[in-house]
Amino acid sequence: MDNTTRYERLRERYMNGDLDRRGFLGLIGAAGLAYGVQTPFARYANAQTVSQVRFDGWGGVVSEAFRKYAFDPYTADTGIAVVDGTFGGGDEYLSRVKASQPGEYNIAHLSGVFDYARYHNLGLSSELNEANIPNLQYVIPKLVDVFRKVSGGALSCVPYDYGTTGLAYNRKYISDAEMQEKGAKILIDAAYKGKIAGWSDWRTRIWFASLQTGQDPNGATDMDAVWDAIRAHRDLSLKYWTSGAELMSLLAEEEIYVTEGWSGRIYALQEQGHDIGYYDPPNGYGWQECLFVLKGSPMEACEELLNFMLAPETSIAVAEGQNYPPALDPNKVDLGAKIPTLPAFDPKGTLEGLTFADPAYWNGHEADWSKTFGRVQKGY
Repeated sequence: MDNTTRYERLRERYMNGDLDRRGFLGLIGAAGLAYGVQTPFARYANAQTVSQVRFDGWGGVVSEAFRKYAFDPYTADTGIAVVDGTFGGGDEYLSRVKASQPGEYNIAHLSGVFDYARYHNLGLSSELNEANIPNLQYVIPKLVDVFRKVSGGALSCVPYDYGTTGLAYNRKYISDAEMQEKGAKILIDAAYKGKIAGWSDWRTRIWFASLQTGQDPNGATDMDAVWDAIRAHRDLSLKYWTSGAELMSLLAEEEIYVTEGWSGRIYALQEQGHDIGYYDPPNGYGWQECLFVLKGSPMEACEELLNFMLAPETSIAVAEGQNYPPALDPNKVDLGAKIPTLPAFDPKGTLEGLTFADPAYWNGHEADWSKTFGRVQKGY
């Protein structure tokens, strides 16, 4: 059947009432695309026939907040389902993406500019049409600019939230004064052997070991001292935790007294009534997260979801649910009563008080340091 006949028959079905308008345009576009023909309806039809978008994030209270305050309302508004998956760490998720087919994964809740740079350098980035994301205007400019520098001006993501990885401790056993005195070194204090834990992430381990040895986390010069500190922490620890849910459980059940932890998860424990303190030491680990659109994704549907996510009412509701400050500029948007009380929140919107990971430094050492940490983690 030639294309002309195909289109005529589809039109006849539409005129007879056998197809609704969406179905008609969808089949016209699908027919044209299947034969390499760019019909007048093809671009519109291709966007309209998207039935779902996949989103992968960190699970736990974070995913619960996204589902309740963003995904379900978005689906109700557009008819496009959001299928959400979870991961425990950035390296794990990247391995999945590299082994997948283009389009299998769509949007990821990535952590840090170094993750964004990794994906971009591997050819996994897309290019957003910012005209389809007008709510980007409400985002803190500094958070947008750092991503533009990586990808030469275009964006493959929108910034969404930020926070810190600081020191979490049970006040029943460790006072605020002791924590402020010892700082990161409390994680290698033999007095708490068996009651210490840490995230099984090589960057976090190196960051805190740099603090413990008095070095710049973005430029350590004595890596032997860093690895020694990591081994000391390993030998004193009950275990390495691998997810936010496990972090919260270890502290809530008093299996451990001290660990580094994610600011929003610690706030959630405090909301639940646990007397858990939280302290960001000087040069503590600040990070920002973004919603990254992978190459091969249905761009218009993804852009519509990103714009919906950045709408102040959505972004604020998600932030209050997951306990991380949103990327929205407090100079442009009234963020309400709760968000200014969250750890790491910057009322000025400059983020000058946070130390972020230098993407060139960390990605430049990834192959060597991740491999070395793998050996140290196993006891070498």
